[in-house]
Amino acid sequence: MLKAIDMHAHIYTGDRAKQQLAKAGVPSATGHRRITPDEMAEMYQRLEMRAVIFDVDQETRTGLKISNAETAGWMKKYPKTFIGYGSVDPWKGKAAVDEVGRCADMGLRGMKFQQATQAFEPSNKRFFPIYEACVRLNLPIIFHTGTTAIGAGTAGGGGLLLEYCRPIPYIDRVAAWYPELRIIMAHPAWPWHDEQLAVMRHKANVYMDLSGWAPKYFPESVVQNANTLIQDKVFFGSDFPVLTPERWLSEFAALPIKDTVRPKILLHNAAKFLGLDLSAS
Repeated sequence: MLKAIDMHAHIYTGDRAKQQLAKAGVPSATGHRRITPDEMAEMYQRLEMRAVIFDVDQETRTGLKISNAETAGWMKKYPKTFIGYGSVDPWKGKAAVDEVGRCADMGLRGMKFQQATQAFEPSNKRFFPIYEACVRLNLPIIFHTGTTAIGAGTAGGGGLLLEYCRPIPYIDRVAAWYPELRIIMAHPAWPWHDEQLAVMRHKANVYMDLSGWAPKYFPESVVQNANTLIQDKVFFGSDFPVLTPERWLSEFAALPIKDTVRPKILLHNAAKFLGLDLSAS
């Protein structure tokens, strides 16, 4: 029986997968052993969960190529475990738009963006054709929101601009201009989490996942709103391998979440968003 859906888990593909393969079994900066997608699938199966998986295309900034086809391949290998999302580098223009269509053709269910590492301001009109393709193909998108651990503590933060990850005005604008586009704001968007909550309460097409933060550190206003006004728009997400699902669930269990709300966040909201029939699980 399916117990939860992790709406935010990372895999590595293409050049990034080759880098990770060389480090397999070596603890990452967060202390977790680097594991393969096969081992990830085994983990989620053991936990009786499904997971949304993706990589992030930031080739313009880093030169590294990812492979949406590999993500689709893992989803096809583990169809009862993985739900794949694609990713495009917004700076690739028409090639990015074409890749969105290719992702849909491969069965990927949405698109992932990380505005800081991809170095783009999401409400710039040059990126509108990408959103229009997502609307046309009924592909929801995930935007990173709030600060990021990537580059944190380094001189200049590795050159990344946190501003692009602010809910207001950027996500708010995209949601207003594309009301048919379903948007997930990834992570409690500290230090702009109250902006995030305002956008969610105002825009019916905007949701959030609770990934990337240990639940014991969730801002109080996020817990309060998730428990009440936005309880139908919040998803469990771990941000694996940043956090393990086990740690996230253990700490989430200690939060003062209503018994009627807890299963919504862990399972039912995501199942509805993804169009999954839980009776068949």
